[in-house]
Amino acid sequence: MDVVPGANAGFPVEGDDDAAAKEAADLEAIFDVPVNVSAVLGRSRMDVGDLLKLGPGTVLELDRKVGEAIDIYVNDRLVARGEVVLVEDRLGVTMTEIIKAER
Repeated sequence: MDVVPGANAGFPVEGDDDAAAKEAADLEAIFDVPVNVSAVLGRSRMDVGDLLKLGPGTVLELDRKVGEAIDIYVNDRLVARGEVVLVEDRLGVTMTEIIKAER
């Protein structure tokens, strides 16, 4: 996969209004299709016995460092990387890199 920072992900660029309107009309049928979006902070591997010992207050060490980009998946496919942000009293994700899939 290629990482394309700031890529427009195949969408029309500004100034191409007619093409943008046509593409938006062509895609309108899929706008309401639900997708699963996941933001993965990190992963950890453990035995079932250790998993059963987890409880409130347990710290689980992940494979990422503080400040490292998180992975953003759509329907279990890596599509972007980003950073965790705070939006009022909720966590959010801002995309910093779009991952271009090889075909």
